[in-house]
Amino acid sequence: MQALFIHGMGRTPLSGWRMLRTLQANGIATGTFAYSTALQDFEQISRRLSERIQMLAARGNYILIGHSLGGVLLRSALASLPAATRQPLRVFLLGSPTRAARLARMLERNVVFRIATGDCGQLLASDDRMGALSPVAAPTTRICGDRGIALTSRWFGAEPNDGVVALAETSAPWINEAVLVPVVHTFLPSSAQVARIILLRTSEDAARQGKTGALQAPGE
Repeated sequence: MQALFIHGMGRTPLSGWRMLRTLQANGIATGTFAYSTALQDFEQISRRLSERIQMLAARGNYILIGHSLGGVLLRSALASLPAATRQPLRVFLLGSPTRAARLARMLERNVVFRIATGDCGQLLASDDRMGALSPVAAPTTRICGDRGIALTSRWFGAEPNDGVVALAETSAPWINEAVLVPVVHTFLPSSAQVARIILLRTSEDAARQGKTGALQAPGE
């Protein structure tokens, strides 16, 4: 079994080190995908990610884990895979918006935000562009935090949120499962609880494929 982690906007692959270490300790080969929103637009990053996923799929079963913008990129990349490409066993979306995010809409005209987030930041603020993204066909679990932060609380009011996105902004009818954890947005990829959820679901999925008692190694 293989796992690919795609970090969120403004973060790096290191943000998922604790989660990836847990997966590795349980026999899952892990990898990361890095990108810079300041240097590449959304479509450029998505194309690179699609190519990476194709390489992963050629080697055997795999899962995909996207944090925040990483999950949005996954949706785009999966939609552009060639028809014969092996699909992921499961996709995990960690605090990933499925519609335009209110914080991005509020900041979309801010010069610093525009420079740092580029085209990706503008996409997150656009109802039309977010709405045009395809749903994920593979089984999908969204793991969302419900521990808001004081800095952004006035924009969410009483709505459950993780400090960056509201719970409602991560929902979609094509998502198979939703799990809530008491974690803020930034720390979802480094949460031990999130790592355990991913490991449990991956083990269950592998068992359903007839691999009871062991996870599939790359290439098997």
